[in-house]
Order: sequence, then structure tokens, then C-alpha cells
Amino acid sequence: MDQAKSLNIHHPFQQSLPAVAKSPSTPITEHLAYLLAQANREINRQLDARFKKEGVPVEQWRILKVLSDGKGHSMGDLADAVLLNHPTLTKMVDRMVSDALVYRVQDPDDRRKVVMFISDRGKTLTQRLNSLALSQEAHIAENYGNKATADLKRLLESLIEKAN
Repeated sequence: MDQAKSLNIHHPFQQSLPAVAKSPSTPITEHLAYLLAQANREINRQLDARFKKEGVPVEQWRILKVLSDGKGHSMGDLADAVLLNHPTLTKMVDRMVSDALVYRVQDPDDRRKVVMFISDRGKTLTQRLNSLALSQEAHIAENYGNKATADLKRLLESLIEKAN
């Protein structure tokens, strides 16, 4: 059974999109990778607009959100968790250290590595950003329905899990 039908998601293009792109001539707009990228871009654009008044891009919020667990994270683990390549993460973290949002501590097990932590200032900012992120999710649920939004999240989690 088609996943979109089983989830009862009503999308304007639902009936015209095949489950899988069938031929090399399939338009880009029918490829799953394209649709996921387009949805990601739109969600991030909306979230960026909400975060603009705080002067924080979505990527910095992701870093703060991960570090808010208080456990400390290596740069490698942090890069994987926040979906950034190492050079981009390093530049962003350098800026966040300068802004006193995060700080580095030498790894006690390997002095060549550092472990990242969130500062008190970063925690305060993260609380404000989390509220904005939750308001965006509420807006999405309001537009698409709570069940459809929850089903979409579960479907995406399953897709990610099976892709790994």
C-alpha cells in the first residue's frame, strides 16, 4: 500500500506522483531526493525567518540544541549530529566561541581532541530558540493536522533508519 495513502496525507500532487521515479526521463520534481530537499529548504527558510530576530541561523540552533544535553561532544560527533561538514562546523563553532555561546575543553582521554560544551549564555539563547522552533512545528501541525504531522515525522524517521 502506498505510504502517503496509508498515512492519509492529502497533498495536491499526491495522485500524480508515482511512489518511485520510473524512468530516466522522470521530471526532477517527482524524485524523492528532490522532494525531500525542497521540503527541507522550505522548513529551514521558515525557521530561519523565526530565528532572524535572535540573529542565529538554523545551523547554530542545531549545535546549541545538541550541546544542551550537557554531555560534551567531540567535533566529529557534533558534525554528524548537526548535519554539517567539518570545515563549516569549525568556522561556526569559532564564531559561537567568540560570542560566548559555547566553549571548548581538552579531551581528558586524548589531548589532541577537544570536547564542546554549551555556556550559560548559550543555554539561555537555546531556550528562546527552542520556543521559536516549537512554534514553527505547531504552525506546521496546524496547517497539516496533528496526525498527519506525527505520521510524517515517523515516516521520515523510518526512512532515515532504513537508509543507514
